Amino acid sequence: MADPHLVLIDSSLTQLVVEKSIRGDDLGAPFAECSVDKYRLQSGLSQGVDVVDVVHPGCVIKLLPTRGMSIWDVHVKGIRFGWKSPIRGPVHPAFVPLGEPSGLGWLDGFDELLARCGLESNGAPEFDDTGRLKYPLHGRIGNKPAHLVTVSTDAEKKELRVQGVVEESRFHFGKLRMTSTLITRPGEPGFRIRDEIENLSDIAGEFQLLYHVNFGLPLLDGGSQVVVAAEQVVPRNAHAAEGIKTWNHYSAPQPGFEEQVYFLKLRSGHDGRTQTLLKNAHSTQGASLLFKTEELPCFSVWKDTAGEHDGYVTGLEPGTNFPNPRSFEKQHGRVVPLQPGEKVVRELELQFHTSAEEVAAAETAIRNLSGGKDPKILAAPLPAWCA
Repeated sequence: MADPHLVLIDSSLTQLVVEKSIRGDDLGAPFAECSVDKYRLQSGLSQGVDVVDVVHPGCVIKLLPTRGMSIWDVHVKGIRFGWKSPIRGPVHPAFVPLGEPSGLGWLDGFDELLARCGLESNGAPEFDDTGRLKYPLHGRIGNKPAHLVTVSTDAEKKELRVQGVVEESRFHFGKLRMTSTLITRPGEPGFRIRDEIENLSDIAGEFQLLYHVNFGLPLLDGGSQVVVAAEQVVPRNAHAAEGIKTWNHYSAPQPGFEEQVYFLKLRSGHDGRTQTLLKNAHSTQGASLLFKTEELPCFSVWKDTAGEHDGYVTGLEPGTNFPNPRSFEKQHGRVVPLQPGEKVVRELELQFHTSAEEVAAAETAIRNLSGGKDPKILAAPLPAWCA
């Protein structure tokens, strides 16, 4: 049982707690300069959205329990990492029409630094033979509110943790639980995510999970670059193939730009982990994603460098699969089975770089993963990867 003083949200309580502040004195000696503040937004499309600010020296993380434990943005040494969506968010799930016939309703709420896609499906919309929507774009978990959110600390590891429990469940259908833990340390320019996915049903189930990690200005700009240790790079479609020579470079905002997506297989080190980096044009700022390729074997680069007011953004997206329609991924063995009561874990780390020295260190680490080997870059979509 969690310390009641460290419970931020509990749907079983009869009295609703709208605001709560946990200061360093409540967290213990290693966390004297830390705080956790929970509050509720009260206007527009954000009406009813709970926000949790996790604050420690040099870093502020804004967590959204109402939106599937998404990360709205992160501020490190005064620099905001995230993007400027044309959506006035964060948007309460009540205003996101996931069942819209187009299958694209998910986009009505999309404005986070980190949004999860899944759990039943996580890719493009899919329709049955009659044209009826079967699976909406990017799934439902990102619009499911957490029903329990708690704070805990580990003094020995100097870790501050915020954990939320989110369920994606339907009577007569799948019953999945995601227990998500955000982990950070005082003074650390970043955080780790540990997501435990559990099948609550008495029958076998399946899941997909993709981390949609999104960056815009000022990190993304004309001349920005993605640095990865890739074995193979594949354009998603013919339009992406037109830009294959510059797949890892970015232009300044271009009004009317049509998105381009590239699917990658990444190399990993002896510990099974890989690292990817987005850096700005001057290599003075950047952000790294670190994860195990066994857990998240498919990596996507989404380039959407449209006009600034239309949402100038890129996504670095590690996942259990590529974000194709679910039936296509199922056909190619990229849907994860879960036995009754089975639990599996997926982890992701984000590090934010605010100096040229930090960016250079990240690039060196990625070069070491590459081992001097260039990726195989395909000029056309690969049938087994691209629907």
